[in-house]
Amino acid sequence: MRIFLTIWIGQLVSLFGSKLSEFAFAFWILEKTYQETGTITQFALTILFIYLPKVIVSPIAGVLVDRWNRRQAMIMSDTVSGIITIVAMGLVFTNSLQVWHIYLAVIISSTFNAFQLPAYTAAIAQLVPKEKLSRANGMVQASSAIAKIAAPFVAGLLMELIRLEGILIVDFLSFLFALITLMSVPFPKFKPTAISKKKIIGQIGKEMISGWYYIAVRPGLLWLLSFIAISYFTSGMLEVVLWPLLYQPGSTEQLGLVLSIGGCGMLVGSLLMSVWEGPSNRVNTIVGFVFFQGIIVFLGGLRVSLFVLAIGIFGYLFSLPIIVSCNQAIWQTKIPLHLQGRIFALQQAVERSLAICAYLIAGPLVDNILNPLMARDGLLAHSIGKIIGVGFGQGIALLLILLGIVNIAATAIAFREPRLRHLETELPDINQSSLDFHSI
Repeated sequence: MRIFLTIWIGQLVSLFGSKLSEFAFAFWILEKTYQETGTITQFALTILFIYLPKVIVSPIAGVLVDRWNRRQAMIMSDTVSGIITIVAMGLVFTNSLQVWHIYLAVIISSTFNAFQLPAYTAAIAQLVPKEKLSRANGMVQASSAIAKIAAPFVAGLLMELIRLEGILIVDFLSFLFALITLMSVPFPKFKPTAISKKKIIGQIGKEMISGWYYIAVRPGLLWLLSFIAISYFTSGMLEVVLWPLLYQPGSTEQLGLVLSIGGCGMLVGSLLMSVWEGPSNRVNTIVGFVFFQGIIVFLGGLRVSLFVLAIGIFGYLFSLPIIVSCNQAIWQTKIPLHLQGRIFALQQAVERSLAICAYLIAGPLVDNILNPLMARDGLLAHSIGKIIGVGFGQGIALLLILLGIVNIAATAIAFREPRLRHLETELPDINQSSLDFHSI
């Protein structure tokens, strides 16, 4: 746990720096495009390029993580992110930054970040005893929550004080700190069998297939993967429309405030999981909290206001670390260590694939269909419009209602599926300590 805590602190600082830059870049793009065109499609493209490379690269990255030293994989990811930050600083200082530069930067950074999460998640299972996995996963979620709370508020202040270039310097220093912590601690030895260079390509293909086969022959895991992927779809939609919904030209205060309140919800949920060993039935907990998120989103669409959005985002993000921690703990206890890298990467690819569909759909759906329907002379102005209001931006409110219905329907289906409900009792835990890594 001491080694894990050291790594966790380094990754927390690195994540905080990344969130500062993410907020600053996103607001820069939103102000440059949304204010001029009134559409959210270009902003949605930014989010798409953050996640699309991860989905493409993750299956291969997971296999490689299973064959590499997990610390070295994390160091590689942090190093590339630091280099990208340096390049971005050069563009900002020379007043040459363009929207397409940010697109390219996030594509490259996302490609190498595909190695980060599988390596980090698999490293937790190496470092932490099984009975403390829920707590460790809760701490990882807490780091995300702390960044979500502090970064929007701090970035909003720093944008006024040291501008975008200063934020990028802070981000670069955070990467350096993460590298130092990773290089200062030992990792447990992990020695898979070496493969000749001639066989490596074929072997990677086989191992990618083996990760999928492990899930496919276990219906409970397949149902869990599918259910969590649906929740990623709704979260992806929310990720795109939330910023335009809260945007005020020339000001980061309202946006930063609401995002920080949401981060507080995530922190509370994360702290709960950090001090709690976890529920006795993780699957029911996951299904119950996804249902709770659906209710929140549905009600948020009925009444769009700053107060309702702040409370709704708090509740939604409070649920997130509980869902993620329980989900990760199930996979970590049901999958052998030598398969975890490729399966976590595959899991990430499937979940993010639906999120990417959301990023692709959200902008055109709101701009071309829902906003016209909810215009003052739109087709729904005299029906749904009487309930939620009409005019610019009400297409986003209608989308929130639809997303809430999707979540509620998905939980109803999941609750009726016995293979998912009984997953934890039907599929035995893996005895991680008995694995012979030299035979992998």
